[in-house]
Amino acid sequence: MHTILGANGTIGRELSRALVAFTPDIRQVSRHPRKVNPGDATVAADLLDVQAVANAVAGSEVVYLVAGLPYKLSVWQEHWPRVMRNVIDACKQHSARLVFFDNVYAYGRVDGVMTEATPFHPTSKKGEVRARIAGMLLDEMRAGNVQAMIARSADFYGPDAVQSFPYVTIFQRLKAGKSPQWLGRADKIHTFTYTPDAGKALAVLGRSKEAYGQTWHVPTSKEPFTGADFARLACELAARPDKLQVMPRWMMKLAELFIPVLRENAEMMYQFDYDYRFDSSKIESAYGLKPTLYKEGIAACLRT
Repeated sequence: MHTILGANGTIGRELSRALVAFTPDIRQVSRHPRKVNPGDATVAADLLDVQAVANAVAGSEVVYLVAGLPYKLSVWQEHWPRVMRNVIDACKQHSARLVFFDNVYAYGRVDGVMTEATPFHPTSKKGEVRARIAGMLLDEMRAGNVQAMIARSADFYGPDAVQSFPYVTIFQRLKAGKSPQWLGRADKIHTFTYTPDAGKALAVLGRSKEAYGQTWHVPTSKEPFTGADFARLACELAARPDKLQVMPRWMMKLAELFIPVLRENAEMMYQFDYDYRFDSSKIESAYGLKPTLYKEGIAACLRT
């Protein structure tokens, strides 16, 4: 049994679509789980509930922690360590292997390319939370208490990723006949992971016993696109004028007073004010997985 904790989120759905090619035994777990494939089992569980997590994990060969929490610092600080502890303990109790899908916040600002060897140096409060929970898992792995791995992606985009930054600021606006927008410096390189690539990579990694005990970056295009390049290609594919709107910093500060998600994102703006380069050479070499090029990925997003 392959159990997905955080079912029905973007990554959970993509993982489910990829995983069914390898196994019919998929269990979807969330507060309100839904089937992705006809044969999926569903279990309702709150990941903050110790016993509920243990029950959901029982009988699992592999567990994928792909859950997301509300994008609010206070929630992350209180809930993420509890979720991670509950999942680790459940996997230990039931001898299940664990795949944790993580982001790059723990790295902080990196002058250069982010790789699996990049040390944790968080430069935000949310990054500190991510470093803490990743550290919890790494400590358990080093102690031999659980078979696990960490799989990371860059900021992502994809046909179903309707809450992603590119969807809200570029794809949705182009579909509505509006000009695309960008936050931060549009002349800086910003890497994006295509969500179907992330789902496929998790399915491959979870089934590979050799992958455990390591950190992996999921396949991500190395095309050195700036924000302006990404938006320009989207405009071209949508047959719309290339008229990118970049929100001035003073306007962002004003908007933060009224838009909570912008206020929560303020500490993460270093990702848009400096180059943000993500490398996935390790998984590409080890498993022959190739990332989707931006032209193909953006076109798919505009079609849906």
